[in-house]
Amino acid sequence: MLSVLLLLGGLAPALPAGPHWTYEGPHGQQHWHEGHPECGGRAQSPIDIATARAQPDPSLPPLRPEGYEHPESPELTLANNGHTAVLALPPSLRLRGLPRAFAAVQLHFHWGRPGHAAGAEHLLDGHRAPAEVPGAAGDSSKNGLGWQGGGLRASPSLTPLTPQVGDEPHPAYDNILRHLGNIRYAGQTVAIPSFSIRDLLPAQLERYYRYNGSLTTPPCFQSVLWTLFPQPVRISRAQLEQLQGSLYSTEEGEQEQPQLLVDNFRAPQELNQRPVLSSFPREPEGYSTGEVIAIVFGAVAGCLGLFLAVHFGAKRMRARRAQAQDVVFKASSRR
Repeated sequence: MLSVLLLLGGLAPALPAGPHWTYEGPHGQQHWHEGHPECGGRAQSPIDIATARAQPDPSLPPLRPEGYEHPESPELTLANNGHTAVLALPPSLRLRGLPRAFAAVQLHFHWGRPGHAAGAEHLLDGHRAPAEVPGAAGDSSKNGLGWQGGGLRASPSLTPLTPQVGDEPHPAYDNILRHLGNIRYAGQTVAIPSFSIRDLLPAQLERYYRYNGSLTTPPCFQSVLWTLFPQPVRISRAQLEQLQGSLYSTEEGEQEQPQLLVDNFRAPQELNQRPVLSSFPREPEGYSTGEVIAIVFGAVAGCLGLFLAVHFGAKRMRARRAQAQDVVFKASSRR
């Protein structure tokens, strides 16, 4: 399953500037704040969304993407920046339904490693999807792209943000994934034919969770409005494996043994009293699998106990009646 997000805030498709960082090792995420102070802030992303604690807000409008079906540019640029695969989007794409109108910038991917089913950054009730696709956009009212904005997150078959990989490939994602072989090394780019970006998103854009957070990579700016869709978007297992095993985090010829680009996701961050809103009413609380098993077992045990009580009660009553009849018969015989 894949998790799709549109993150308003921007992340350039070029190789990142500033202090070197990685997801693991001496420059790993536990050290990001040393070179990028905002990574140690109190409004960081991603988070683990507890759906039962989300606050319903019926005033939140549906997201309305404009121009996503038919991008004006005949070609799009796909790049490997050493940390992820980035698809640059034409600025003619607009997102409505947010505090302001935003122009699309790019979308990128987060995934795990071959043989592992976890790679998304955001969690839903403790469940991590196999992959996530955030998209970045900038404030279209400014000259240039500001860091203010919001993000969308969908689950390609993340079952409420929880992934489920199916047998059928997702045709829209195939427009991207089949070109990964052309950007195997960091710093490589390729032009790919344009396609409907709207098809990457779930059908129901009116149902989402929202919270204030940050970019999930350095510099971790805390000016991102995240919008996370619970409706899943399914990709095939072959597509997931293609994402997990196609790219290197090193440049061509940089190392004798290229470093496979895997596990490019950040650990969940503390919520720190930030509210998480939902655009739809809270679902009635159901029962967990353990609770259902306990209820069924209890009901069966109760029925069995009642049956045994009735059975032995009836048996005792029959014995008493037989004893009483025997006494009456003996008394009659004496007469």
